[in-house]
Amino acid sequence: METFNPLRDAVPLAEIKRVLVIKLRHHGDVLVSSPVFSVLKAHVPQVEIDALVYADTAEMLTFHPAIASVHTIDRKWKQLGAIGQLKAELALFNSLKARHYDLIIHLTEHWRGAWLCRLLKPRWSVGPAVGGRSKRWRQSFTHLQTAPRNALRHMAETNLDALRRLGIQPGADERRLTLVPGAAAEASVAAHLHGFGLAGGDFIHVHPASRWFFKCWPVEHMAALVGRLQAEGHAVLLTAAPSKDEQAMLEAIQARLSQPALALSGQLSLKELAALTQAAKLFIGVDSAPMHIAAAVGTPTVALFGPSGDKQWGPWGVPFRVISSQQHPCRPCGIDGCGGGKVSDCLTSLSVDAVLDAAHELLAR
Repeated sequence: METFNPLRDAVPLAEIKRVLVIKLRHHGDVLVSSPVFSVLKAHVPQVEIDALVYADTAEMLTFHPAIASVHTIDRKWKQLGAIGQLKAELALFNSLKARHYDLIIHLTEHWRGAWLCRLLKPRWSVGPAVGGRSKRWRQSFTHLQTAPRNALRHMAETNLDALRRLGIQPGADERRLTLVPGAAAEASVAAHLHGFGLAGGDFIHVHPASRWFFKCWPVEHMAALVGRLQAEGHAVLLTAAPSKDEQAMLEAIQARLSQPALALSGQLSLKELAALTQAAKLFIGVDSAPMHIAAAVGTPTVALFGPSGDKQWGPWGVPFRVISSQQHPCRPCGIDGCGGGKVSDCLTSLSVDAVLDAAHELLAR
């Protein structure tokens, strides 16, 4: 029996053979777009789906079972000089053109997506309706996706709204994030864990930092939390990115502990970080890509939120607890610390007890 679709300009799914999904943003943003590929493949099984992302975020989508190919734009192309960059851009364009896409799904306000729709000339294309954009933007797409004007919507749902605009309604059980670490990453992490005397499922993974430090809980609070978890008998494993700032934060936490925690600081690829989190019994962190990774691999998550919005960016699809201030009506403000001072009162006010209680609730599950 044919399903009634009230959308008058729905795309005829049976006629779609190849799709390009464009998400030119940071790691967490790209990962939160992963349900788009799963839902599209489930509803249009004959389709080949490609992704276009920045090169440094590609590991968020490689090995995704619904993705045929991941095309990348390297931010370092700018270092090649005008001719070198032009050659790289032309090579990418020719690769995309050779795929003959029937549909392009553009998930951000980046102008590159609009220009690619004009140049690649797919039969159908969808992009976000952006206030103040010119007619040129609107005419780049056959369909425009609208967003709520007076409400906050999780970014996973916002990404899926692009499919809804085309006539695809995601099922409730189809909206999970997907991140596949891969056998090599899992083997590497298993070796690290064996060296620590761990087998998997027997430790708590704590990633204290974000690339934006105004999203971070104070070092002394995080050290107190880790110390109390250790006192309860939990093995705690700390991670950080290779950046000097994150390394320094981890060292400051370790310096405040009577017994240093286990640590893999700056030693893991993104796939290995995913494999590590997948092996943990609980993840604790702030609003960051590792938090989204934890959700994608199905690990219960405690997430601390300050100036960023948990309704749009909270853990998605797993048991979770969000710890945020109820005493600061100004949050989520999106500002880099109160007054731009890099320190967020709404985060510094969060108590160790509150985070520990949330951890206990999830561990009890």
